[in-house]
Amino acid sequence: KMMKKMGWSQGKGLGARNQGMNTALDTLKTGSRTGKIVDMSSSSYGLKGAPSRCVLLTNMVGPEEAAEDPMLEAETKQECSKYGSIQNCVIHVIQGENVPEDQAVRIFLLFDRQEGAMKATIDLDGRFFGGRAVKATFFPETKFFNKDFDPEETDG
Repeated sequence: KMMKKMGWSQGKGLGARNQGMNTALDTLKTGSRTGKIVDMSSSSYGLKGAPSRCVLLTNMVGPEEAAEDPMLEAETKQECSKYGSIQNCVIHVIQGENVPEDQAVRIFLLFDRQEGAMKATIDLDGRFFGGRAVKATFFPETKFFNKDFDPEETDG
């Protein structure tokens, strides 16, 4: 309210000629206890999708590992339960020759609360697991409940 009294309006930057920043800063995790502040408007950092209770993990394992490890779902659910209570864990392997290996296995976690999903996304994105850099993004709950697990052109 106070900024509006001074002439600011949403979508415009601060400053006499609206030259200042008009998007928020975000954090990017760089290590287990370190991070850095990044400008969301000048990079793709921090753009993890619209927040939801569902998290999509990619590049965690390859298709062979997913097929060979019957405990993968239980282990993933147990490891990620430190972020919050998990309702469901689904491992979806995409079949096809044109699927990049880092996108072939999609692991979905449905948390009870959005806060747990946010903690998991922040902590797991960029984390190394078995020599792979995991990518964690939010996933629309409606698509999860409709079992629409295959990627679209806009999915990460």
